[in-house]
Amino acid sequence: MTPLLDRSGLVLNRRRFVAGAGGLLAAGAALNAGPAAAQLRLDITSGAPKPIPIAITDFVGETEQGRAISSVISADLKRSGLFAPIDPKAFVEQISNPDAPRFPDWRVINAQALVTGRVVRQGDGRLQVMFRLWDVFPGQQLSGQQFVAQAENWRRIAHIIADAIYERLTGEKGYFDTRIVFVDESGPKERRVKRLAIMDQDGANVSYLTRGDSLALTPRFSPTSQEITYMSYAQAEPRVYLLNIETGQREIVGNFPGMSFAPRFAPDGQRVIMSLEQGGNANIYVMDLRSKATTRLTDTPAIDTAPCYAPDGNQICFESDRGGSSQIYIMNADGSNQRRVSFGSARYSTPVWSPKGDWIAFTRQAEGRFAIGVMRPDGSGERVLTEGYHNEGPTFAPNGRVIMFFRDPGGTSGPSLYSVDISGYNEQRIPTPSYASDPAWSPLRS
Repeated sequence: MTPLLDRSGLVLNRRRFVAGAGGLLAAGAALNAGPAAAQLRLDITSGAPKPIPIAITDFVGETEQGRAISSVISADLKRSGLFAPIDPKAFVEQISNPDAPRFPDWRVINAQALVTGRVVRQGDGRLQVMFRLWDVFPGQQLSGQQFVAQAENWRRIAHIIADAIYERLTGEKGYFDTRIVFVDESGPKERRVKRLAIMDQDGANVSYLTRGDSLALTPRFSPTSQEITYMSYAQAEPRVYLLNIETGQREIVGNFPGMSFAPRFAPDGQRVIMSLEQGGNANIYVMDLRSKATTRLTDTPAIDTAPCYAPDGNQICFESDRGGSSQIYIMNADGSNQRRVSFGSARYSTPVWSPKGDWIAFTRQAEGRFAIGVMRPDGSGERVLTEGYHNEGPTFAPNGRVIMFFRDPGGTSGPSLYSVDISGYNEQRIPTPSYASDPAWSPLRS
């Protein structure tokens, strides 16, 4: 199995435990969980699945670190809306041996799944973290892994463990070992400072990518590298930039006449698609980042903007007012076969394709209210997920299950980040140091 590299280049080595074998398998080997273990699985295809009661115990060994890791795992799973962590005060057994829990003690409190673990500080200061996921009723192990990493990476280990539990019990990839880039807003409304910031998906580990001396908007992650693209007024006019998150190196994506805005990466990470404004209208262009060759994809006397590729790279959704009001259109990646897919009476904007390719999320405005919704790529199945005074800017988690957006209540306050399940349930606010807007979700970290 390929090692995971964190932002500092430190290796998190993964090894899987075999249930009852007492030893370690070679990296990447299959886990022998037994046939009965397959019984526990959460069906997330229904609108509002009932959360699984799960007991997450404090990891033994390094007590303080173990408690912190289990706390982050519990918070991740609870925030997904698919798991109901049981209050530790209800635990009958206080785990001392994470390899051999007393299952009757967990059945009596109705736990369906159980998480145990151990944290050991090695001689070089690194943490060795092991966890096991158990199916309580048959008393069998579902999953187990071990990680070795620098102590400061304990939160990331916790997110990776939460992802492993999520995937084993839902059948879908998790999204906890990810980051959010967003626009941090501070100061009075008439003199608001907007700078790019990045944080873990749960709001921890916030750092700033720009100083705020020039307006920065619409940051978007590369799917293949540690880069983001965004729009900035750093040189008086809007320009699209590339920024390397690790090195801080920044460059302009082309030096076009007029404004360039609404950038987004292609799925291969080798191209950036954007809008260029010239002569009062805006059209969509794509630039190859290696050759710097630019191709125009739309040519209308209208405003075509907010382009976003389908995950296979074959189609592009975008926003256009060519029909008299802002609506969602789709075209082939070469600009051919442009057709409208939204036909409601409202105005539609900021379309973004799900990583699975099954939905397009959007902002819908009607009668002074802003809604975040989804529709199928052919325009069918439209439904509103959340509605309010000013909701905008949807972005998908990498598994396509959750959408993040920002809400601005107006008045003297400012915008905040929220998330909502694709089914329209489990809306919640995401903590940020100050006002926040324009979120973009990263891929799973590698």
